[in-house]
Amino acid sequence: MTDTLNPTRDDFAALLDEQLTGRDFNEGQVVHGLVVGVEKDFVIVDVGLKTEGRISVREFTGGDASAAPKVGDTVEVYLERVENAMGEAVISRDKAKREEAWNRLEGVFASEEPVMGTIVGRVKGGFTVDLGGASAFLPGSQVDIRPVRDVGPLMGKEQPFQILKMDRPRGNIVVSRRAILEEARAEQRTELVSQLAEGEIREGVVKNITDYGAFVDLGGIDGLLHVTDMSWKRVSHPSQVLAVGDTVKVQIVKINPDTQRISLGMKQLQTDPWDGVEAKYPVGAKMTGRITNITDYGAFVELEAGVEGLVHVSEMSWTKKNVHPGKIVSTSQEVDVIVLDVDASKRRISLGLKQAQANPWDAFLEAHPVGSTVEGEVKNATEFGLFLGLDNDIDGMVHLSDIDWNTPGEEAIQRYRKGEMVKAKVLDVDVEKERVSLGIKQLGGDPLEGDAFVRGQTVTVTVTEVTSGGIEVKFGDDDAPATAFVRKSDLSRDRADQRPERFAVGDRVDALVTAVDRATRRISVSIKALEMKDEKEAVEQYGSQDSGASLGDILGAALKEKADKS
Repeated sequence: MTDTLNPTRDDFAALLDEQLTGRDFNEGQVVHGLVVGVEKDFVIVDVGLKTEGRISVREFTGGDASAAPKVGDTVEVYLERVENAMGEAVISRDKAKREEAWNRLEGVFASEEPVMGTIVGRVKGGFTVDLGGASAFLPGSQVDIRPVRDVGPLMGKEQPFQILKMDRPRGNIVVSRRAILEEARAEQRTELVSQLAEGEIREGVVKNITDYGAFVDLGGIDGLLHVTDMSWKRVSHPSQVLAVGDTVKVQIVKINPDTQRISLGMKQLQTDPWDGVEAKYPVGAKMTGRITNITDYGAFVELEAGVEGLVHVSEMSWTKKNVHPGKIVSTSQEVDVIVLDVDASKRRISLGLKQAQANPWDAFLEAHPVGSTVEGEVKNATEFGLFLGLDNDIDGMVHLSDIDWNTPGEEAIQRYRKGEMVKAKVLDVDVEKERVSLGIKQLGGDPLEGDAFVRGQTVTVTVTEVTSGGIEVKFGDDDAPATAFVRKSDLSRDRADQRPERFAVGDRVDALVTAVDRATRRISVSIKALEMKDEKEAVEQYGSQDSGASLGDILGAALKEKADKS
């Protein structure tokens, strides 16, 4: 008879067989086993059907000797193989624990519940977390809401995690501590936001400063104090006004119920300097301000703390056009300005810098009235005239038509070079349009003006050019000579002498003015007409061929008398 108080090994085997009767022993499963022996380093487990396997004691104890199983204990093990080469089952307690943990975690993951775990080690890109038998990966970005420099205090401490991903075939689990913190924070934030109201004034502590503003802790919840809401005056960077740790009084400007974002303001607690600005800065008033900012289109001038006006680039200088404002003024410079326009509703003030200075066009007109002579340097030659640099950086223009009386403007302008000093007469000064009109040809007077040249007048001309069709000549005042073209047929009474090549540049010859057209500014002269006129006068004075005198005798007498008179 068997002693029930002291069962034998056969009794344990029989008991286990009874428990396992009808069960399938498939490899890769967790099965119940009976501890039938405990050696120094191994625990012998019978998994049924007279099959035993060995498991290291460490898989049961984890270093705690008191946790070692005893003979007769029923344990769960993972059956890798029913029998190896030595006839033993290949079993594992660690894998059984892992399978048990995976089954449990899959249920937790499906219900989206948090799971308790412990950060046990550091790996590349994050940390290893023990989830009670299963190992998970905690990315560095999921440790906390904000970057954590020292993770030491979190190591070995059991705490909740959220399972983000599970891949059983690959044995991968990804968890997040940050998700748990954000959820707790969201609940706390919702409660705190419900206690706040727009327009309310609160005290807070500056926690962080960025380029666009500062985050202020209102007692468990942060609000953003934007740089534009720190002061009525221009603030380049929040650090000019605040520092981390400062206690500040702010007003809750806006609460977004959807995002729970809180906008704060400091300037709202101060008097708006734009109140009554139209009375303080009437149009036409002269003010002194400081340049705070320079842009491509102008410069901003601070008239008082929080009130700035814009000097547009077109209102910066009387004479410097198309110049960057930074070449006219500099930041922090004090300047005098004139108020040009005020729009309180748009919080805009237009200012003029040049209006606070003397208008150089008025000064020029006073110093150089119309009709006076000025001298300037040729700054530029364009398709419509010359630009001369005058007093106080003023430019005057000589139109093509005012360069020369007789030479076309396109040709006349070629005589002038940049940098050359040129005299001209002031023809007109338009102060409003900022224009000075000059004339070069007016210095010598119009050669066609008055009775300088009339039809029938004898003039002495100088040959300036010889062409196949005739000769170019000039005559009159050397400073403003008249010009004309003597056609081939007008070179002589005799056809044999109507050859242009018998003249040379520089030759001087008498001719008769045959026509003066002031509308087209043309004077016609003829050598032939003068010869015929002289012949007619000689015949009338010294006789005719009908009286027996030859033409040679008549002309000879006339020429002799003319020579005697001269």
